[in-house]
Amino acid sequence: MKIRNWFCCRVFSLRLFMALALVFSWSLAGAAEQLLNQLKTSPSPYLAIHGDDPVAWQEWKPATLEMARQQNKLLFVSIGYFSCHWCHVMQAESYKNAEIAALINQNFIPVKVDRELEVALDAEMIAFAQGTLGSAGWPLNVFITPEGYPLYAILYEKPDRFNGMLVALSDEWKKNSDGLKTIAQNALTEKPAPVKIKPTAALALGYRKQLVQEALAQADVMNGGINTPRKFPLAPQLAVLLEIEARKHDARLAEWLRLTLDQMSQNGLRDHVGGGFFRYTVDPDWHTPHFEKMLYDNAQLAMIYLRAASILKQPAYRDIAIETLDFMLAEMRMGPAFVTSISALDEQGREGGAYLWSREELEAMLHPDEFALVGRIWGMEAAAEFDLGYLPMNRKQPTPVEQNALGQIYAKLSQRRMHQALPKDIKLLAGLNGLALAAFSEAADIAPRFRQAAKELHAFMRERLWQDGVLYKGMSREQLLNSGDLESYAYSAYGLMRYATLSGNAEDVKLAGQIAQAAWKKFHTPHGFVLEESSALAKPYYQSVVEDGPLPSPSSILIDVSLRSGDRVLHEQARNALAEGEVLQKQGLFWFASQVSALNRLFQKN
Repeated sequence: MKIRNWFCCRVFSLRLFMALALVFSWSLAGAAEQLLNQLKTSPSPYLAIHGDDPVAWQEWKPATLEMARQQNKLLFVSIGYFSCHWCHVMQAESYKNAEIAALINQNFIPVKVDRELEVALDAEMIAFAQGTLGSAGWPLNVFITPEGYPLYAILYEKPDRFNGMLVALSDEWKKNSDGLKTIAQNALTEKPAPVKIKPTAALALGYRKQLVQEALAQADVMNGGINTPRKFPLAPQLAVLLEIEARKHDARLAEWLRLTLDQMSQNGLRDHVGGGFFRYTVDPDWHTPHFEKMLYDNAQLAMIYLRAASILKQPAYRDIAIETLDFMLAEMRMGPAFVTSISALDEQGREGGAYLWSREELEAMLHPDEFALVGRIWGMEAAAEFDLGYLPMNRKQPTPVEQNALGQIYAKLSQRRMHQALPKDIKLLAGLNGLALAAFSEAADIAPRFRQAAKELHAFMRERLWQDGVLYKGMSREQLLNSGDLESYAYSAYGLMRYATLSGNAEDVKLAGQIAQAAWKKFHTPHGFVLEESSALAKPYYQSVVEDGPLPSPSSILIDVSLRSGDRVLHEQARNALAEGEVLQKQGLFWFASQVSALNRLFQKN
C-alpha cells in the first residue's frame, strides 16, 4: 500500500498533534546535534564520496539500529554504488542540499550503503521495492523501522518531491509511529520451510527444454536479447543456453544466440576503441549505453564469447574475448587483482565523455581517408545521438580490409584517450575476482599473459583474502573488508576450481573445496539459503533458490562447484539443496537458468 493512502486513513486531534510535534522537535533537535557524518574515511570509495555531504550519514551496523531504537526514529537507508549515475545525481541534487540534509538529520537516522558490500540487505530491499512499488533500481532508498522492518521505498526522486515525501513521512511517524510499525511488521510474512522434490534426470531434461522454450518465446528476433525496452547482457542466461546448445544442437536457439552476441558486440554495448562492455543500453537496439563498466559483466562476457567461438563456430568471438580480457588487464587491474567498476563520468563529470568523439576531433586526428571510413561505419551522415559526439559502433558491417584499417584508427583514438583518468571503484572484491580468475584460467592457453594473470590472482586470493578459515569480502586501500557473504564464497570457489583445472594441483582443488564447505556451513539452513551470515534486519531473508541477476545465482554456483569437486560430502550437500528447488515448479525458469544448469550437472557423467 502506498504511504499516501495510509495518511488519508488517519484522523487525529489537532491539539494532540501539536503537542507531539513540539515534544519531537525538542528531543530530535538535541539528538541531531550529536550525529555526524561517519563516511569520510570509509574504505569503500562509494561511501567515502558521501563523506562531505551535509547529511549525517551513518554506516549500516547493529549499533546504528540501536541508535534508532533509542531515539524512536525511522532509518533512512540509501543504497547505491560507485558507478551508478542516478545515485550521483541524487547526491548532487538532494544530499548536498542543506535544507534537505537538515530535514533528514533532524527526523531520521540516515544510513548510506554500498550495495556491493551489503549484498543481502540490497537483495532484500530490492525485493521489498519490487513488491511495493512494482519496480526497483538504484538509488534505492528505504525507510526502515527501528526494529528492522522495511516500511516504505522510493527510487530516484527530484528534490522538491523528495523533500515533500520526507516531510509527510516525518509528520506521520510523529503522529502514529506505533501504527506504522505494525503495518511494517504485518507486511513481512514468515516463509515456510522449502518443500522437498526428488531431483531426477527426467526433471532436469524437462527444465532444460522449458528454459529454451521460455528464452525463445521472449526473444527479440530483430535485435537479439529479449523483448525489453532496455537491454542488459543477461550473461548468466547466455552462459547456460550456450551450454545447452553445446549438448544438443537447436537451430532456433543457435540462431538467436548468434544474433544476440553479434548485436552486443557490434553496437553500443561494447567499447570498440578501448575494449570491454558497458553495463546496459537504455534502448532495445543496443545503441545507447549507460557508460559504466563492471568487472562482473566483462569477466562473464569474456568467458561467453570464448566458449561461443567454438560452440557456435564463430572465430571472431574469440577475438572479442581476447580484447575484453586485455581491457581488464589494462584498465581494471590493480596489482594482482581487479577493481570493481569504472565510472561513466569523465574528468569533467560528463557522462560518456571519454567514449564520445566530435566531428571536429576526428577531423583533426585522422587522415581524410580514415575519417571517411569512420564516418561510413559509424553512420556519421546523421546527426550525433549524443551532445558530446559520436559513439563508435558498426552501423554498417566493415569488410575484413576495413576492419584492419579500423583497428589502426582505434589505436590512434585509444592513445588520445589514455590521457583521461576515469574514476574507479578500487575495491578488490573476492567474489568478482573469483569470476575474473575463472575467465583468465579459461583463456590461459591462448596467451602467456592470461596464464600469468590467473596465477597472480590465484595467489592474491589464497594468501590475502583466505585467512584462518575465513574468506574476506575483499580489500580496499590495503584494508581487509568484512568477512565474505554467499557471493564472495560461491564465486571465489568457482574461480579457484577453474584455476585448479588449469594447474592440475591437488592443493588448489582442496582450497576450492574448503571454501565451498565453509559456505555451506555459513549460508545454508533448513529454511534455505541466506546471503549473509547474520543480518541487522528483524528477520532473516531465506531463499530456497537465489535468482540469477546480472550475476549468476550464488546458491546455484555453490551447488555446481560442489558437484564438480569430487568430494562426497559436498556432492551430498549439493544434491540435498537441489531437492529444495520446488520454486522452479511455480515460476518461470528464465531467471533461474543457473539452477537449471546445476540440476543438469547432477546427472552429467563427465
